[in-house]
Amino acid sequence: MHISEGVLSAPVLLSGAGLTALGIAVGLKKMKEEDIPETAIVSAALFVTSLIHLPLGPTSVHLILNGIAGILLGWQIFPAFIIALFLQSVLFQFGGITALGVNTLNVALPGMLVYYFFKIYKINKDNKIYLGTLSFICGALAVFLTALMVAVSLMFTDQSFLEIAKLAVLAHLPVMLIEGIIAFFVITFIKKVKPELLRGIGQDEIDSK
Repeated sequence: MHISEGVLSAPVLLSGAGLTALGIAVGLKKMKEEDIPETAIVSAALFVTSLIHLPLGPTSVHLILNGIAGILLGWQIFPAFIIALFLQSVLFQFGGITALGVNTLNVALPGMLVYYFFKIYKINKDNKIYLGTLSFICGALAVFLTALMVAVSLMFTDQSFLEIAKLAVLAHLPVMLIEGIIAFFVITFIKKVKPELLRGIGQDEIDSK
């Protein structure tokens, strides 16, 4: 989901940078000292998994994991993704510095939306099917929303990008399925062994386990 340098218009780049800066500010404000190791580990995982690209026509697909990251980090997903994407752009020329704000927003904001979706539909019940289904939906939904945001970013730049935007969404349908399955196993496992890592669970729910 990396949009390269020189593709997007200045208004889109500035809007993305401004909203990402706001998200980072909120994420850093909410971050506690004990949250730093978790955020760093998730950021490292995001950096590694999205390095493997599969070319598909004028676009490419890769794992994003923003659904899982959102559930684990909440608002701290913004600092985690900005670090991962910055290192990718500097070390491997994936994306670019000018597009860093938009690229971060396109993956972090869906993760945040999934975080609230996960939090609203409480998981304070020992129903593995319910939790697994919710986790699958969150993992797939985050990818779908990211694909839509990438498409919107391209279309607001130039209507000639419409076909590429459609392809970007269609190309990530298999990724939605894969990430939904990954989220299913990862979140249910974490809920079982260390539920306090899940931001959608209140402390009272953890203590009752």
